Amino acid sequence: MQTVTTLAELRPATDALRRTGTLALVPTMGALHEGHLTLVRQAQAAADHVTVSIFINPRQFGANEDLDAYPRQLARDSAMLEAEGVALLWAPQPAEVYPEGYATNISVAGVSEGLCGADRPGHFDGVATVVCKLFNQVRPDRAFFGEKDWQQLAVIRRMARDLDLTQPHVDAIHSVPIVREDDDLAMSSRNAYLSTEQRAQAAALPQAMREAIGLIRDGAPVSETLGNLRDTLLASGFASVDYAELRDADSLAPRGADTGNARLFVAARIGGTRLIDNMAVE
Repeated sequence: MQTVTTLAELRPATDALRRTGTLALVPTMGALHEGHLTLVRQAQAAADHVTVSIFINPRQFGANEDLDAYPRQLARDSAMLEAEGVALLWAPQPAEVYPEGYATNISVAGVSEGLCGADRPGHFDGVATVVCKLFNQVRPDRAFFGEKDWQQLAVIRRMARDLDLTQPHVDAIHSVPIVREDDDLAMSSRNAYLSTEQRAQAAALPQAMREAIGLIRDGAPVSETLGNLRDTLLASGFASVDYAELRDADSLAPRGADTGNARLFVAARIGGTRLIDNMAVE
């Protein structure tokens, strides 16, 4: 596996890979787990070569969020990717991605509003900006993202369509289903922040979501069911619930009694850790 840290190194490296086949990109912020490796394997099945980026993007962290605390373990991550047969690791420093005087921002309306967009102002601007830059830097034929960050996926798809990024370089943005732990908790780098007690309590999140979905499918009132879901999480040890909402899976518009093509989205905090999850209702 080749590791590059500058654009001067990246462009000839990706050009060489493209001369011998198709190229897939898996963007990450590191602290890799089985969910990330699942993305890598899906990318390998769809393309001749895989590039993984590891970049902790400062522009998607708010003033009071965990940028400084976010786990940085490049040597470990690199070894995991090499074991998976990744061709190229793109691991730039912030100054390489946002050089002095950088002044451009990408904002995606609609799908970025509400849910995490409401709780994390500016977050999706940072996501859209860095992903657009990664597409331009790597110029992949395909890119792979996990469905745990469903709203992020919607933002990236909208941006790629609006800015014509799907042709000729990024032919398809592929989504990969959530990878879950044995107790059903969605895999996340932030799970490592949880204490042993908090980690046990966190399993209440997917359980409460599945129970709520079952009730909604059986015709229970959506508002009442979501209120009960919030109460269940608070009683299980969560400090707060940022949101528990039913939304259209494509447009992310709020949904009511009509649950066709709907997903349940939840964000809740346990200790100082914010966990998110989403599940299809039908």
